[in-house]
Amino acid sequence: MNEYRKSFFSFTSWKQRFVFWIGAILIGLLISSMTLLSEWAGQSYRSISLAYPWFNFIIAPFGLALTAWISTQFFPGTQGSGIPQVKIALEQDTEASRAQFTSLRITIGKIFLPIMGLLSGASVGFGGPATHVGASLMASLGKIIKFPSHYTARGLLLAGSAAGFAAMFSAPLAGIIFAIEEMGRTLDDRISSLVLTAIILSGVTAYSILNHTFFFTDELLILPMGKQWFAIPFCGIIGGFFGAVFSKVIVRGQRYIHKLNQPIILIAFVCGLLIAILGYLSDGESFGTGYQLTRNIIEHDATIDPLFPLYKMLATCATFLSGIPSGIFVPAIATGAGLGANLADWFPIAPTSIMILLTVTAYFSGMLQSPFTAFVVVLEMTHSHEISIPIIAAAFLATGTARLINQKPLYNALCDNYHAIQKSKTAHED
Repeated sequence: MNEYRKSFFSFTSWKQRFVFWIGAILIGLLISSMTLLSEWAGQSYRSISLAYPWFNFIIAPFGLALTAWISTQFFPGTQGSGIPQVKIALEQDTEASRAQFTSLRITIGKIFLPIMGLLSGASVGFGGPATHVGASLMASLGKIIKFPSHYTARGLLLAGSAAGFAAMFSAPLAGIIFAIEEMGRTLDDRISSLVLTAIILSGVTAYSILNHTFFFTDELLILPMGKQWFAIPFCGIIGGFFGAVFSKVIVRGQRYIHKLNQPIILIAFVCGLLIAILGYLSDGESFGTGYQLTRNIIEHDATIDPLFPLYKMLATCATFLSGIPSGIFVPAIATGAGLGANLADWFPIAPTSIMILLTVTAYFSGMLQSPFTAFVVVLEMTHSHEISIPIIAAAFLATGTARLINQKPLYNALCDNYHAIQKSKTAHED
């Protein structure tokens, strides 16, 4: 009997597969619950803040300060998006060093702390936290079941992180591309099948619960050849530019805040005040994930404040720099949708819906410098296969534009920031 048959019929191998599959389904259930809870939290805060405007200037700063304090005191390692932590964990050689970035404690903190941020008015996304939760949960299961080392080192972290990403967007294919393009760059032959299985299981689980997250489910989008195709470079370059600017602000802002050497609670309080001001100026539109407003923009061509993309971008920057656990993916989609709606109003080169989708893709791609991930996320979320070529073209134009502004992709730069901060702390202690 060859090695493959031995492995296939081995009780230990099937036990590992079973736990792997259960973990993937559990990730899908957890991320779906987080998504539903996040929309409730965001809408609840906005309703109260609109009824009592003074509410923002009390809850936002004190709420963010409390969330940051709980994060640092009881759940260290949960701060920020979580994707840089997973990328750093993938570089580690020992289980103990990986546990600093992915653990059951981090899973628990990353589930409820972003909800606290939303209940404080922050512009919180769940893409990063979903990725971190998935990786941490799968790594914890691997530790309990005692998976072989090569699974623990890469397979579990890759599968968990990509499964969390796929569940967040109900997009299994996007999870696969994300695992390759953003997290792993390559998949080891020994773990690729389990990674892909975990992504599919978590994505399907989330889709069965969150199928309402799809946009344009019954609308045919067509971009005929002709002058309307000028919308591709127009939206691609402009969207990519603003996505790159956003990335530069949070990367440099993180470095600047570290140099200030101020208590994280004070920084979170100041960021909360800024979020309250932005919410007041935008009539509450900058609060929360931005998911519902994005649906209104895309599906119903809702009228928005032309300054909404700026308000949302700044609120997301303030949330990220406050140090609370939060992501940037869904707020980025909202920002891109608002920017696309403005471009369609000011320069009606192509149908509004198509210009919005092109700009969302471009902003997302310019922010991450991951064109395939941006392309597939938008394609799976909107079922816009008829304009797949314009969308992927906009994604690559945006990435090219972003590379003229930022030498490194966002999460690579954030990993560099983390290493520099840790090195600085070590030198200071010595």
